[in-house]
Amino acid sequence: MMLFLWLKALHIIAIIAWMAALLYLPRLMVYHVAAETGSVQSETFKTMERRLLRAIANPAMIAAWILGIALATVSQSWSMPWLHAKLAFVLALTMAHMLMARWVREFRNDANTRSARFYRIANEVPTVLMIVIVIIVVVKPF
Repeated sequence: MMLFLWLKALHIIAIIAWMAALLYLPRLMVYHVAAETGSVQSETFKTMERRLLRAIANPAMIAAWILGIALATVSQSWSMPWLHAKLAFVLALTMAHMLMARWVREFRNDANTRSARFYRIANEVPTVLMIVIVIIVVVKPF
């Protein structure tokens, strides 16, 4: 039981860090769009985006996945329908993460073609996915 509680606590911490990064990254991009290519401001945004992705988002995502798999294994939840639904939405969140990583590379290469409005809308995707995931895990409607 103690192992389960430690895994759960660490999983929640990893998720909080992952979500913080996924919610902040598109917001940085909203402001980055307005910065002139090659400017000091643009270069600062590139550094901020890269560091946020590499130092927080990527490690937090990996930790969340590893700890989540460990939790499902320890609690023997693999056959639960709610867990299957959660995993589907976590995969969607992971895909959103990968898209954001691609956008960071595009900004790094001065190849962004998207508007600030696009990134404002993209900023809502992790929020919606997080809400659905939390409801599935807490309410267990299946």
